[in-house]
Amino acid sequence: MRSVEELRALVEDELSRLPFAAELGRLEEALRYSLLGGGKRIRPVLCLATGEALGHEPRDFLPAACSLELVHTFSLVHDDLPALDDDDLRRGQPSAHVRFGEGVAILAGDALLTEAFRLVLGYPAPDPARELAFATIGMIGGQYVDVTTDGELDAEALAELHRLKTGRLLEACIACALAVAEVPSSDWEAWRAFARELGLLFQIVDDILDATGTAAELGKTPGKDEAAGKVTYVSLHGLERARELADDARSRVNERLNALPADTSVLAELVSAIRERRA
Repeated sequence: MRSVEELRALVEDELSRLPFAAELGRLEEALRYSLLGGGKRIRPVLCLATGEALGHEPRDFLPAACSLELVHTFSLVHDDLPALDDDDLRRGQPSAHVRFGEGVAILAGDALLTEAFRLVLGYPAPDPARELAFATIGMIGGQYVDVTTDGELDAEALAELHRLKTGRLLEACIACALAVAEVPSSDWEAWRAFARELGLLFQIVDDILDATGTAAELGKTPGKDEAAGKVTYVSLHGLERARELADDARSRVNERLNALPADTSVLAELVSAIRERRA
């Protein structure tokens, strides 16, 4: 079994070698700037680790894993735009719209999303692309709620927002691996349950870091949600309670993980990294 760091190295190497459509011309510079400018690669590593847990060679899952990172990067490029979250810093460097201008950043995000589907459609079956589309629609729907709601979310609505905006793509990391591995659909639910709990854990930790981290640690501007008046797990419950909720979520994640019929040791390593991360 490869470690999380070994899987991340596989992802980095594959991302650096991805060919983009010639029609994009010099726009490719903006794509590579945002895609290769850093990042924890949690989503593609989660896909590879799931494939390996299912008994397959991780390299077979690299197209799906990279497509997930392309979609994630598209979402970051667009989230940072002045019309959305309006952030000038991403992954420790100027956001795409600061570096290249707003118009180029919009086009770069569009191209990243389209290239993601061009990549995942290389699999003979349509299921991985279907899962990616399902996740992307959820992300966009969640972002719509985020930008049209002014601090009026209760706990249930906040959970639903992040189930769409954050959780759907994390769930797709698992689902794409299941699809590529041709796991029968009757065996998917236990994996999806694990993914849903992991998405909640990820978001609570993200809200805690936004409230407590620095720009140097996070690679982005901290405190943006609070400054914008957005509801987070910290603003709704307080910092200490949010930390308790994160620990509770981690316990549920581990319960789901232990129930899976696979060698989940690397997935467990990734869960620990998500809970303990500082960036």
